[in-house]
Amino acid sequence: MLSIGVTIPALNPDDKLMTLIHQMTTTSALHPLIKKIVIVDDGSDTDHQPIFQQLSQHYPELVILHHLHNRGKGAALKTAFAYFRDHLPDVAGIATMDSDGQHTVDALQSCLTMFTKNPQQLVIGVRHFTNDIPFRSQFGNLLTSGLVRLLTRQNISDTQTGLRVIPTAYTTTLISFPGDRFEFEFDMLLQAKKYGIKIIEQPIPTIYLEGNASSHFRVIRDSIAIYSRFLKFAASGLISFLVDISLFYLVLFFIGNHILNSILVATVISRVLSSVVNYSINHQVVFNRAGHQTLFKYGCLFIAQMLASAFFTDILTTLLPATDGQFMPTLAKMIVDFILFMISYHIQRDFIFKEGPQHV
Repeated sequence: MLSIGVTIPALNPDDKLMTLIHQMTTTSALHPLIKKIVIVDDGSDTDHQPIFQQLSQHYPELVILHHLHNRGKGAALKTAFAYFRDHLPDVAGIATMDSDGQHTVDALQSCLTMFTKNPQQLVIGVRHFTNDIPFRSQFGNLLTSGLVRLLTRQNISDTQTGLRVIPTAYTTTLISFPGDRFEFEFDMLLQAKKYGIKIIEQPIPTIYLEGNASSHFRVIRDSIAIYSRFLKFAASGLISFLVDISLFYLVLFFIGNHILNSILVATVISRVLSSVVNYSINHQVVFNRAGHQTLFKYGCLFIAQMLASAFFTDILTTLLPATDGQFMPTLAKMIVDFILFMISYHIQRDFIFKEGPQHV
């Protein structure tokens, strides 16, 4: 039978952590599976240290690790993963749980059972979201789930769940991942496919206590960190768009008309310069230099996209109200290029800058 470790990051926990540990240690069905429970005190204040002292007294088999100051949930998980790597490398997987009572022992057991059937895959406990769930949790999960689908083509219904069972080989890789707070858990899902890890969902009960008041999620700072990958791509597109549309307008301004030839000339000049900017940012920053023969592939995409932009901009310009200035063709180009931008992203992700499979 597989042996599995459990880790629980804790920041200023209350009696719910004591209850969780009691239930875990007294549930006979878990004993054959769980080899060690590791709790990481992520810089809890002095008022909450008695909780850890009581845990040590009542459950001497626990391992309790301490951070001198709060470093973030991601850092706490990495500390636990490193402990298992150094002291218990034979465990097949590591289960992660929250300390605030949102995860039940039954939910853990169902995820462990699923993991024993798929020991090379990442099992996540997914919750069913209803109108009773706090708005910020519903909105955040909806946004991150949509982003995961966009970036990885994986349908993950609950990207923010803290209940997971992770193959040990992947946890060893995760130790070197950037990010020490909530973005680490999100990045774990984004990068799974790259390392040949399939994500399997296991339904679990949805529990939010006191409107999720115990959550240490910082809405603005942690959201920016979580969405950093998307923000980088959006910033790259925005910079390129500003270069492109500005040059397009200036060229038309000096040419003085908007027939097909002038639009084509303006499109070529603006697109060449903006594409140099876009390729450099995407290659170096957004896709981390992934892919092979990227310059040649990007060049082919650039030519096709440039011609499509000129052709469809001209068609859309004729459909818009006629004016003597450059506003209408510029507006037409903005509409056309936005559509081409979305198509271009998928081509760049899936073909030009596609990462080869990694092994853990």
